[in-house]
Amino acid sequence: MSTKAEQYDVVRRPIITEKATMASENGAVVFEVAIDANKPQIKEAVESLFNVKVKSVNTLITKGKVKRFKGQLGKRKDVKKAYVTLVEGNTIDVTTGL
Repeated sequence: MSTKAEQYDVVRRPIITEKATMASENGAVVFEVAIDANKPQIKEAVESLFNVKVKSVNTLITKGKVKRFKGQLGKRKDVKKAYVTLVEGNTIDVTTGL
């Protein structure tokens, strides 16, 4: 079992967007997670941090955009998101913060 600090390294922050809000109506919560985290690690971290039962975890990696920073070309970091579907009857209130 990993420590709380390691679990906060896996689950970085909740993502609150229009699409994430629509997913929450179906019992899913969206988190930004570490790029090297795998689905079992994410499931274990969410279950222990929030005391809920996780039904499934779907992940995706959003590639960083190429942008200009002070005239120089640069690239934003890649972000990994996890759509965590909870078992019926479990909820996580992401508005209170981690």
